[in-house]
Amino acid sequence: MNRPDEGTGPTSERSGLELTGVGWLVLDMTLVTSMNTMVKMAGGSFPSVQIVFVRALTGFVVIAPLVWARRAAIARTRHGARHIVRVSCNAAALTCNFTALATLPIALVTAIGFCRPLVAMGLAAALLGERVGKRRWIAAAIGLAGVLVAIYPAGGMVWSVGILAAMGAVVFGSMATIQTRLLRNEDTLTMMVFYTVGLTLFTAIPAGLSWQMPRWTDLAMLVAIGIVAQIAQLCFLRAYRLAPASKLAPIGYFTIVLSMIADYAFFDHTPTIRTVIGAAITILALRLSLSPAHRREA
Repeated sequence: MNRPDEGTGPTSERSGLELTGVGWLVLDMTLVTSMNTMVKMAGGSFPSVQIVFVRALTGFVVIAPLVWARRAAIARTRHGARHIVRVSCNAAALTCNFTALATLPIALVTAIGFCRPLVAMGLAAALLGERVGKRRWIAAAIGLAGVLVAIYPAGGMVWSVGILAAMGAVVFGSMATIQTRLLRNEDTLTMMVFYTVGLTLFTAIPAGLSWQMPRWTDLAMLVAIGIVAQIAQLCFLRAYRLAPASKLAPIGYFTIVLSMIADYAFFDHTPTIRTVIGAAITILALRLSLSPAHRREA
């Protein structure tokens, strides 16, 4: 016989919150894939740095009230130089990522991007003195092998701007992660404001120098990229407030499936077996690198 309170206790409530968190994360991944699709569409007509600038400027307009409200906290920060380094790395990473999306299949860029946590781990060991066990070094080697499988064509390796840009996005993104760790005691909202404002300022000049005048329809798409990016960030933060990272991290790998669907639906590109195998190997490496303790903290 079922107990009267069965399914209504704390455990059931927690499960409901976690399921809601999963829903927010799936929405985040869908929006990010949509953004990447629009970036790829726009990348053939506009410089990547211009797309990054419009994305950042749109975000700045959205959070302008927050910038004003946090002006005192921003002025009091003692880590201005570190914020500058962090945002400059993010600007470089986004520009590289958008360049890669303009020339490569979305799924391939996503597969290469899966290597970012492993590169960040190596940089943390080298620059921050963090201890990395043998298991995680092995995982990093496996992850690198997975990326090589994904990018290595049947006829031999051919380096392209897209491949180099995708790798640049991984390196600069990992460096930004290191700076974020160094700023872990900084107020979260202050960090978000520095990110959006800094990204706008850092990309303004290079975007202006390479500016291509968009038509109204193109401008609408560029603004939509910024709006979708902001909404996706909110969905991501909401997901991780409702559910633990250990529950959400494996679901994040579903991004590769969404990327493949976008490639096929919008660009008539069928993912190669090498991309699929390489992504699977890299995902396996990521799972191996997360020890039980690390999964709880992630």
